[in-house]
Amino acid sequence: MSIIFARNEERRDTGNIKWDLQGPLPFGIADMDIESPPCVIEALKARMDHHFYGYAFMTDHMAQAIVDYLKARHGVEARKEWLHELPGCVPAFTLVARAICGENHGAIMTCSPAYPPMLHCHEAAGASLVDVPHKWVDGYAQFDWEAMEAAVTPETKLFLLCNPHNPSGRCWSPEDLQRVGDFCVRHDLILCSDEIHCDLVLEQGLRHTSALTLSDEVKQRLVMLSAPSKTFNIAGICFSYMCVPNAELKARIEQVQGGSLPTLNVFAYAAAEAAYRQGWEWHAELLETLRANRDFVVNYITNQIPKLQIRPNEATYLAWIECRNLGVESPHKFFREKAGVFLDDGANFGAPSCVRLNYATSPEQLRQGLVAMKKAVDELG
Repeated sequence: MSIIFARNEERRDTGNIKWDLQGPLPFGIADMDIESPPCVIEALKARMDHHFYGYAFMTDHMAQAIVDYLKARHGVEARKEWLHELPGCVPAFTLVARAICGENHGAIMTCSPAYPPMLHCHEAAGASLVDVPHKWVDGYAQFDWEAMEAAVTPETKLFLLCNPHNPSGRCWSPEDLQRVGDFCVRHDLILCSDEIHCDLVLEQGLRHTSALTLSDEVKQRLVMLSAPSKTFNIAGICFSYMCVPNAELKARIEQVQGGSLPTLNVFAYAAAEAAYRQGWEWHAELLETLRANRDFVVNYITNQIPKLQIRPNEATYLAWIECRNLGVESPHKFFREKAGVFLDDGANFGAPSCVRLNYATSPEQLRQGLVAMKKAVDELG
């Protein structure tokens, strides 16, 4: 078994957001308590031993590693010239928003609950936000197509998609994705598709469908964002990329970026290439580990804390939990203060009655957190 869970003491006092800022039982932020794969660790050691740490760039073989990965894992025929590296997907949202809306102060559409930076990137672009909440059908997030059609205006310039969806854990179907693409074409919108969780589809029989597999008409208005960071637990190394088939659109985004972001470091490139070329045996074990944790969380909450409603979790390692039956103003605050359990606050995602639980941790840690949550809920009466 290659999956190694961290012991709590290994992560504390290391400047880690999750373990140093989120209290005794932290289950927030998308950071796994699992060691990165051995191939990444060895690649970083080898690069460290080189002893020269100057400025770096994305080499041809690094770009080819991404192209090969997209083809092998997702059936995408990408080209190296479509790629542009970035230190993270969060600044990419702002770059795209500024490139598309910066001159005309247009509107950006997304659907809540949504990854918080998607709800705020319009602010830096001087744009407005059009939030069309998802519908919930049998516990699953669904696009509200009628509401989207009613909300879109000529000022709307950009649609932000999260695929697979964070926080609901939905793996959008090819049909859903096609309808999003058609919607963007019909209303002349740029589609920005955040696919950072694309290699974390847990539900058997489902697979990720990249927006890069859509028609050429859609691809000419597409910015796909991704990274190895969530899958291989290397977010702190800061390697992300955008894939933009339209050369003019890519140039617009790069021009807006200018010198506003730092260049990537030598370790980011080494880690990313090792992960994409050599990390897949470890990845298969990771998915089995996450499935077991997911099933434990679902079964425990369903049977032991019935006041909570856990949404079906097809992808990611993030459980989305509806807490309105608790009758508390802030479920996040309640669990933090009464159970010592830190869960991401649904209010930040546009859903104040919900919390998000990161279950990519050891079974022992997971059980301890859930037992503490149950005790707090039981004491409510």
